[in-house]
Amino acid sequence: MTTTVRPRKPARARAALVTALVVGLAAGGVSPALASPALAASRATAPVCDLRGGPDAAKRSAEKPDAKALCAAVAGLPRADATAALVRVGGTDGRWRGVSGVADLRTGRAAMEHARFRAGSVTKVFTAAVVLQMASEGRIDLDRPVRHYLPEHIPAAYRGVTVRHLLNHTSGIQAPDMPGDTFEEWYAHRFDVHTPQEMVASATAKEREFVPGAMQHYLNINYTVLGLLIEEVSGHAYAEEVGRRVIRPLGLRDTCFPGADPRIHGPHHRGYQAVRRADGTTELRDVTVWGPTSAWAAGDIISSTADLERFTTALFGGRVVPGPELEEMFTLPAPSVREFGSGDEAVHSAGMSVVRLGGVEVWGKSGGRWGYSTAMGATRDLSRTLVYSINTTDAKGQGINPTAGAVFRAAFAR
Repeated sequence: MTTTVRPRKPARARAALVTALVVGLAAGGVSPALASPALAASRATAPVCDLRGGPDAAKRSAEKPDAKALCAAVAGLPRADATAALVRVGGTDGRWRGVSGVADLRTGRAAMEHARFRAGSVTKVFTAAVVLQMASEGRIDLDRPVRHYLPEHIPAAYRGVTVRHLLNHTSGIQAPDMPGDTFEEWYAHRFDVHTPQEMVASATAKEREFVPGAMQHYLNINYTVLGLLIEEVSGHAYAEEVGRRVIRPLGLRDTCFPGADPRIHGPHHRGYQAVRRADGTTELRDVTVWGPTSAWAAGDIISSTADLERFTTALFGGRVVPGPELEEMFTLPAPSVREFGSGDEAVHSAGMSVVRLGGVEVWGKSGGRWGYSTAMGATRDLSRTLVYSINTTDAKGQGINPTAGAVFRAAFAR
């Protein structure tokens, strides 16, 4: 059962990291130094930058991609804002792989290229892909009210919400009540089990934030409802259907859904969160073991950079979602639809988001779980792809993490 401490505020702090990229990427920034003996001790054993792809990788990728800038972006780990980084840059322009930092601050063990990690909201791309596959088969109508499929879960007050509204976060459904707003509150309830039915009931018991389709508000609840929709239409458990349609056909061997299991099985890095102590110093708290059920179809997937690179290439290449439905993933709401609360331009499509950097348009998705920040993205023509997993110490922070921002800029700069 869900343990509720207080109503969860629909704060923008829960928005995806990619939204922060839009507003903060150009600015960069640095994190303050942390008073952590473990961090200082591990630096001596941490690899600075490990180039992969053959002995001529650095020469071959000198300009496409910029190996020097990418190496600099992940050099010096562990440091205040991140303890490890796994980066894969690919595409028709060339490829680069980088590994930096440590897998464990306590032992100083080196980061592993094939480590698994919590990919957070990258899960939404998988969820959207399955919904769009079903739409291509005529089993789901994107313009049909979701109440038609889920009358027991969606009350009459939300009868105007269509499947497309859920996909692009224009439903107006508020966030459910969850265990608090601060890290300490979430940490205290990290093993609570949340069912999707309970979360949807909590959310739909509230008044809508806006008329469906009028504004965009990025919230996990939209994809929680889509997870229930997948189960209802397919007759299978959500994780089983994503596995059947996407994970197994693509051979994503390191990708799985953990259910209620709070552990990451197989090779993985420890995740840490920077927490301020009462005396003003900062603790790097180990947050590796954490119950994932509050995210479910919106953010609980575990994967690897190799798997996400393969998924990205297949998705953008039209091998996961058929052409007409794939366009939904590259289509933003009408220009009149603005972000709820800020009035900023809407940047979320069906499952993905768009970032424009120096004339380069990048589509993809980022995700943040405590101790883990992940992103997958590419140019539409697949000339450049990027997948990274960074063990950031501020995975739920408001702004862009310095290491993540540096990697993104280096990967897509022209």
